[in-house]
Order: sequence, then C-alpha cells, then structure tokens
Amino acid sequence: MNIPENPPSFIARTEMEKAAFSNGYRLNLGTEHGWLHRASTTSRGDLWLGAASGKGPWLLSVARSEVSAELDARHSLGLPGPGTTSFTFSSLGELYAALDRVYHLGVSLPTAPLEAFEKATAALPKSTEAEQLIVRRVGQDLFRQALVSYWKGRCPLTGIVDPALLRASHIVAWTDCKSDAQRLDVHNGLLLSPCGTPPSTKA
Repeated sequence: MNIPENPPSFIARTEMEKAAFSNGYRLNLGTEHGWLHRASTTSRGDLWLGAASGKGPWLLSVARSEVSAELDARHSLGLPGPGTTSFTFSSLGELYAALDRVYHLGVSLPTAPLEAFEKATAALPKSTEAEQLIVRRVGQDLFRQALVSYWKGRCPLTGIVDPALLRASHIVAWTDCKSDAQRLDVHNGLLLSPCGTPPSTKA
C-alpha cells in the first residue's frame, strides 16, 4: 500500500534523509505520522518524504501547489498527505529526479524572483534614466538566473547546455510588461540558444 510506514524503518529513514540532503533539503523539521518533514534554506516550500517499506514505493508530498502542478501527474498518489499534493515513485532514482525538480522550481517559480528583485533594489535610487537602467539590469540578471534554474540550464529547443550560448528571452518584452511580477515570471520567458542545431542523438 502507498501509505508511509509509521515509524519509518531504519533503512527507509536513511534513504529518505540521504535523498533530502543530496537535493538541498537539509533542514529537519521532524517526523509526522511517518512523513519526514524537510525544508531548504535556498528553495521555497516545505516537503515531506515517506516510504511504504525499506524498498519503496517512495512518497513525496509538496507544500506549494504551483510546484506540484509542474510535476508529472502520472505519479500522483491520489491519497491525502501533509502537503497540497502527494506523489509516489517506484524507485529511488525517480524520487531523486523529482526532488531535484522540486528544488529548482522552488528557486525559480513566482514569487521568488520578484522577492529577490525587490530586496536587491530596495535601496537603489530610481530617479534618473541611468539609475533605472541599473535597476533593470539587476532584474534581468535575476530573471536569467530564475530561467536557468527552471529549465535546468538547458535550451528546451536545441538541448544546448553551454551557459555562454544561452540567453534569457522574454515572451512579453520587458518594456511591454505591466508589472515587475510579469517581468520576472519564468512563465514569461524561455532559455534559448540564439543559434545552433539540436544535439545529435547518435551514439
């Protein structure tokens, strides 16, 4: 059954703690009904890990609905958990991949880039055109960082991963956006390589 052992076995707890730590969730917030409650200092949103046994299936419950909406619905647990949505994975490899995705989404999804921008520019003057340009460059740098995290450093069209060849491209141009929230929304951008062809699939 896809419900967590309560309490988790030594093997299951060890594997879950290793998975959480390896993927940036190093804050231990305790254990609740068999779920290990974890958080990150660099990615927003708590998560919970559980295991049906020491060999799986492995369970993941996510606090942020906008993060869970980006995960593969085929893994949806269909049962209540401590987060907004819970997922089940048959292997540790699948769990690790999901945790990696959750971490990057927690860094890049709204409103994390906007909050970083507001904090970084709060003390900057914005009166002159030159000062406004500096503020804009701060925002564009944060937008690029968020897109790199969201797309995991890869152009979605060509597969290119060389940072020097990747550019943060707005769908609605920066100057045409109605708010800073729209300017810094990763859903208003793509991480694209300006030229090149898709990578070869030959061995």
